[in-house]
Amino acid sequence: MGALDGLRVVDLSRVLAGPYCAQLLADHGADVIKVESPAGDDTRAWGPPFVGPGMSAYYTGMNRNKSALALDLRTPRGLEVLERLLAPADVMIENFKAGTLARWGLPDELLAQRFPRLVRCRITGFGTDGPLGGAPGYDAVAQAHGGLMSINGEPDGPALRVGVPVADLVTGLHAFGGVLLALREREQSGRGQLVDCALLDTAVSLLHPHSTAWLADGTPPRRTGSAHSTLVPYETFAAQDGPLFVGVGNDRQFRDLVDVLGLPELADDPRFRTNADRAEAAATLRPLLAAAVARFTGEALGAALLARGVPSAPVHDVATALQDPQVRHREMVVEHDGYRGVGIPIKLERTPGAVRCAPPAHGADTVAVLAEHGYSAAEIDALVQDGVAVAPDPRP
Repeated sequence: MGALDGLRVVDLSRVLAGPYCAQLLADHGADVIKVESPAGDDTRAWGPPFVGPGMSAYYTGMNRNKSALALDLRTPRGLEVLERLLAPADVMIENFKAGTLARWGLPDELLAQRFPRLVRCRITGFGTDGPLGGAPGYDAVAQAHGGLMSINGEPDGPALRVGVPVADLVTGLHAFGGVLLALREREQSGRGQLVDCALLDTAVSLLHPHSTAWLADGTPPRRTGSAHSTLVPYETFAAQDGPLFVGVGNDRQFRDLVDVLGLPELADDPRFRTNADRAEAAATLRPLLAAAVARFTGEALGAALLARGVPSAPVHDVATALQDPQVRHREMVVEHDGYRGVGIPIKLERTPGAVRCAPPAHGADTVAVLAEHGYSAAEIDALVQDGVAVAPDPRP
């Protein structure tokens, strides 16, 4: 039993942030029903690679541990089904374009009135009001508009999108936390509430420390590649077998670093004694460290530095990272009934999360979900025959 065992979630979202939030809830025991349109979640087609018909690898990363219902919410009968799903539910997650549910006849006020205990989680690109309220937004749009791209890349290169959909993923985490906060508050008030998350808000929240520096004294942020804006050294260096990242967070770590590198005299050099000194003299220090690191292999030097308490690591590619012994020891790669995916990062001692089932095929659980919510076999058959619901086998 997971920590959220018994929690009932209706996941109306698609693509990334919403499905990721719902998957996190599902990983920890929540009963999540993923409601897709008759065409299916867009990401089912986001490949190659594909792991089966209508199942891209992308889709599998956000939709395990869920049951799948295919339903046309644009129809009155589809909305009637949705309301029956929501009646016993604790949480609803949606990331429709702003105003979509209201246009279909389910505005916020009506949802709050009919389902007073329901926690409603809304995820949008820019929010629902303000100058850009209701504007569509994907992850990269939020990264661009929110300033993240401007600080990512080499100093003499163009602004770059962060290589993973960080605005989407962190918005999913914010939504997960917001849902849990609202559920905790419901224990006192007995009432649900709206959890409002936007990709733009997430992008701006991730600008630290550049945002705080600019707010403090107007310091203009600049791109620094793999280097840190305030810590030195905190960047990659070329070892014999590839790049090695070294992160020095205090003067003791710097002393140990230069000792391992065979340059102990640098620790007492007045140009490099404190981080402020090193930041001021970074252009002088970096070539000295680079020449020393180049004499080592990254694996050997990284291990030696870690043994001395200096954070460091070879720059692994994805394949190497996913086969790393420590990654596997932390169970961050899981396999279950033919499904392979990234593990659960939140470890709980008594009620750990678990991968219970693979991502579902489109509409795989339509019949079972409808039956569980009181529909007769004849009613299910009529919904399927009329195209309101989609099931792999049209006969219940």
